Order: sequence, then structure tokens, then C-alpha cells
Amino acid sequence: MSEILSRPAAVAVFDAYGTLFDVHSAVMRHAERVGPDAAKLSDVWRAKQLEYTWVLSLTGRYEPFWELTVRALDYAFEVVSAADRTTRADLLAAYRSLSAYPEAAEVLEALRAQGIPTAILSNGDPGMLASAVGTSGMTGHLDAVLSVDAVKIFKTHPKAYDLVVAHFGVTGAEVIFVSSNRWDVAGAAAYGFSPVWVNRLGRPDEYPGLNPVAVIGDLRGLV
Repeated sequence: MSEILSRPAAVAVFDAYGTLFDVHSAVMRHAERVGPDAAKLSDVWRAKQLEYTWVLSLTGRYEPFWELTVRALDYAFEVVSAADRTTRADLLAAYRSLSAYPEAAEVLEALRAQGIPTAILSNGDPGMLASAVGTSGMTGHLDAVLSVDAVKIFKTHPKAYDLVVAHFGVTGAEVIFVSSNRWDVAGAAAYGFSPVWVNRLGRPDEYPGLNPVAVIGDLRGLV
């Protein structure tokens, strides 16, 4: 058992996009058609998608994550004007069936073998999540898939993290929360979860005082 799991844990909860699923896999599947600026298009798409969630939450508004994903791609095409716009429909279809990281399924099963239920808590709306989980073959590896659509506000608002506590009937201290997004780790820390940061790209730390209990290079660091 890893040092992370030596702390009391009733449930292990994972962010979906960027943590279990590779958000850049949609563009990479069609990179040759998109053109030489494919990576830039993907970066702008992701950054704008997240920005929309933060702005809406701060203004007390909500729109389903899929609508924001579509809007963010259209914005990215405007910014990365050399990218081939005829790929738009294929990119959106690919986003609904993102590739899971290669170690994701085995890590989820290893946790469940230790008696720790696994779940997703995501900004994704239920349709998006059902598609991503189903097409990646992850359905049997998760005990729950929770969407912020139920409370109509995105992470890092406390109401989003409330969904985990309510669903599993646990305290925040009993939740190991795993995310590749440092801002999400900060939100989980503020809420009272034990957050683990999956820092695949070796990014510098930020958000002092809202720290992860551990930093790992990929999901295998959990087990």
C-alpha cells in the first residue's frame, strides 16, 4: 500500500478531464488533418473551456459543460486560424470518447481490491461523462460518476465537492481526491478533502496554503 493510502480513506474520488482522460487526445487523433498548429489549438481549447466555467460560476450562472466545450473549440479556431476547421465535427465527436490514461483502469481496480470505492467528480455533464466512461471501458471500474450538473455550479465551488460527501455519506477528511488540475486540488484542499496532485508535466507548484497531501507523476503513485 502506498503512503498516500496509509491515511484513513473511505473513498477515492477522481477528476475526469486531464486526470483519468487525456483532454488532448481528441485533437491528437486528428492532428495531421488539423495541421501543424494542432497542439496550440488543443491548448487554447482546453484553456478557454476552463475559463468559461470559472467566469460563469463567479457570476452565478451555469451552462452545461458540453456547451462550453463546443464554444471553446469555436473560439480556438478563431485564435488558431491556420487550423483546418473542417475537422470541427470530428474533434467534438472525439472529445466525447477521450482516451483514458493507460494506467487508469489498473489503478482504479487496485484501489477497489483494497476495499476503497472509486468515483468521478467532474465538471462534465452526465451525457459527456457516460460517453467517456463507456467508450474507454471504465464503467466497471467505478462505483459512482458524479457531475456538477446536479448542483448547477462548477468546481471549485464547495457545492460541487458536497456531492461526494452526500453520495457516500462520509466526511471530507475521509476522501482522497485526485486531480491533475492544481486549481482543483486547491479547491479540494479548501473543502477539507485529502487532495493528491497528478503532476504529469512537472509544473511548478502554486496556491500556497491549499496544498496537496502528495504529488505524483501519474496515477500509479497512488498504489
